[in-house]
Amino acid sequence: MTSSTGRGLRERIDGADERGLAAAGLACLDRCLPLLAPERAEVLRPVWAAVARGGGGAWTESVAKARVELEGAGGEAAGDGGVVAMVRAMLDGVPADWAEAPLRAWAERCSTVALAVHRLHDVTDDGPLHAGELRRQLAVLDSVAHGPTGLRRARELSVEGGRVLRAVVSRRARTA
Repeated sequence: MTSSTGRGLRERIDGADERGLAAAGLACLDRCLPLLAPERAEVLRPVWAAVARGGGGAWTESVAKARVELEGAGGEAAGDGGVVAMVRAMLDGVPADWAEAPLRAWAERCSTVALAVHRLHDVTDDGPLHAGELRRQLAVLDSVAHGPTGLRRARELSVEGGRVLRAVVSRRARTA
């Protein structure tokens, strides 16, 4: 990541409101979730809906439900370089409360972890997978800055990013 691009990402996270922070963190988790639970891609849909509604009780409830549904996921993975544990930590770190400070800390951690996960699966440092993840993070933050209507685009970017990461991991597994 170039320092100016990384600085731009941090500035966008710093300037985001609660909805933007929740969407940014959730998008990172959503893109990496296939590494933890490939068969449970839709488990975060209610959490996205809670972000659209602006958090509150819907956020708390949907986060708790997603955690229960994903309990034990990824436990059988071995030899993944710690990636499953990194994704699990993103899930476990989702704040139960819709408040700026914990959402900001979580969004920042998720951004860092998602970039690290993509770097680990890339062929070179700052290679195409990492660069694509950085672009998606910036695009998500830009989309949600335009209000609730940008959440659909943020979700689309997350689904696309999850497919890309899943394809890369699958291809590597076949050639290993």
